[in-house]
Amino acid sequence: MYLGDHTWPELGEYFAEESLALVPLGSTEQHGPHLPESTDHRIAQALAREAAERTGYLCTPTINVGVSPHHRQFNGTMWVEPGVFRDYVESLTRNLTYHGVDRVIFVNAHGGNVEHLREVGRRVRDDEVAYAVEWMWDESIPDLVDDIFEYNGPHGGPKETAMMLHIDEDLVREDQFERARDEGIRDVEHFEGLRKHGARTFYDAIDNTESGVLGDQTDATREKGEQLFEAASEQLVKLAEWLDDQPFEDLMPRDHV
Repeated sequence: MYLGDHTWPELGEYFAEESLALVPLGSTEQHGPHLPESTDHRIAQALAREAAERTGYLCTPTINVGVSPHHRQFNGTMWVEPGVFRDYVESLTRNLTYHGVDRVIFVNAHGGNVEHLREVGRRVRDDEVAYAVEWMWDESIPDLVDDIFEYNGPHGGPKETAMMLHIDEDLVREDQFERARDEGIRDVEHFEGLRKHGARTFYDAIDNTESGVLGDQTDATREKGEQLFEAASEQLVKLAEWLDDQPFEDLMPRDHV
């Protein structure tokens, strides 16, 4: 169920029976010449809404802007400073606890958010008000992603391209796939520019790729996108059901030994 579509009395009925919420988060940032800047938050929203539909758990509005300064050189990229993002997400999470939610899944689709969502989860857990966990869709199905793409990429690559073809194909510029591949980094695994002598020497996406993306976008298809979406949705549903079954005290920090 999507929070924004219900009245407050209807939501009161939910909070009286349930204590779990799904919070979709992404970014608004460049995803190459072939994908819209809404890619991350659209993927997160689609997965969270799907899981909410299948389980009946609550899905909140989507947080569309995340931590993306490493894409700032590309037109239109939006971001907030890490501390601002953490404080905002923490405030929203505590807002949910006011209504009785004590376990939250951050349904995330942007790598730049990961460490900050983990920090928010630690904060609310240390205060013993809620258990909040970060979930990244592609990390829930790593073997499948590796199996169906020869040249995958962590940003704007075939996995995100395929997902967007499934979620909203009208926003995908299929005539730009070859440009994205040729101006980006096709074979990330063997690209030496990402590290020097064990150090990660780049800070911004543009330091390595003119198109802003990685992987071979021409390998993306609608069928692969549907396969990824179904598999990731299943994992998110299982996570939500597992989390709902856990006694709250078992999710809290352990006492000092």
